[in-house]
Amino acid sequence: MPVRPSRVRRLRTRKAMGNAALVGAIVATGLAYVAVQKTVTLVVDQERPEAVRTMSGNVGELLDAEGIVLESGDLVVPSEATPLADGMTVLVTRDWVTAGVEPDPKSVGVWVMEGASAPHLLLAGRDAGDWFSAGNPVERSQVVPASVVVKGKDHDVLTNAGTVRELLSAMGISPDRDDRVLPSPRTPIHAGIGVRFVQIEYRTTGVRVPIPHTTLTRTSDHLDPGEVQWVRDGIDGLLVEQIRVRYVNGEARGRRVLSRQVIRPAVPARRIVGAADHASGTQVGEASWYSFAPGDGLTAAHPWLPFGTVVAVTNLGNGRTVQVVINDRGPFGGRIIDLSSEAFARIAPLGQGVCQVRLTW
Repeated sequence: MPVRPSRVRRLRTRKAMGNAALVGAIVATGLAYVAVQKTVTLVVDQERPEAVRTMSGNVGELLDAEGIVLESGDLVVPSEATPLADGMTVLVTRDWVTAGVEPDPKSVGVWVMEGASAPHLLLAGRDAGDWFSAGNPVERSQVVPASVVVKGKDHDVLTNAGTVRELLSAMGISPDRDDRVLPSPRTPIHAGIGVRFVQIEYRTTGVRVPIPHTTLTRTSDHLDPGEVQWVRDGIDGLLVEQIRVRYVNGEARGRRVLSRQVIRPAVPARRIVGAADHASGTQVGEASWYSFAPGDGLTAAHPWLPFGTVVAVTNLGNGRTVQVVINDRGPFGGRIIDLSSEAFARIAPLGQGVCQVRLTW
């Protein structure tokens, strides 16, 4: 149990004597001092932490060497009999009675020190009372090293925390139900334990997505073959997607569409394409192919030939011919026919992409 004595008083003369003894020990032992000296952090009355290099064997010897006298009602953590370890933190608090606070061994500060031997105090004096059930006081004298990975960053620390939950809380981390903590927050702390905290967040956001308009085409004998007359321009629509994004340690790792709502429907464009005014004819130009031809087999798209027209397509480069049925509109932009992949493969390799052909119908 922690010692409960408290008003802290510094005796300059005793501290001077302690320092003199320390110097004498250094001279007497020479290099042996390097092997036993320790760097500890001393916090008195919640003042600024002070790094102290000492050869003291336990907390009581350290206080004597620093000229600190404990009187009835003072509190020191860990207890005076606790052996000193390199990097340890010692907390001394003045008279609890004078301060009007009832001492409670469960409310001993939980602290974490960054680095295995660095004198930098990361956090000290955290109240741990909320982490234990009534009637189960916990001794805070054990100080152990631990390896903590917080959001991908490694920390080698010393701590007097009793559980993983206490350790993370002393580092200012309060996991919620989405976060990942390994091992479990209830796991007792032991020397060399590895702890990993992964922050998981879910954020919902609205994304505006355009809806491309389509084009409606009809043929007319009143226009020259291939001539296009636009009746109405198309207007793209707009929809809003509600998306939930999963963040791991602050980085987006996944997304899921929760809902879609159309804000403005798309308006299709309308056009009229001139059809042939005779039952048969020929046409020479470039043929291409496309993967998403409607239907199966030997089909093709033509800008104006009536649907159902049977067309003989001859590759002028090698003389191969295939017959196709027109069941789609296109292409628009210079080529005279779009063949299905199966039809194009009959007259040229698909990797060629385009070939010069003669159409006969």
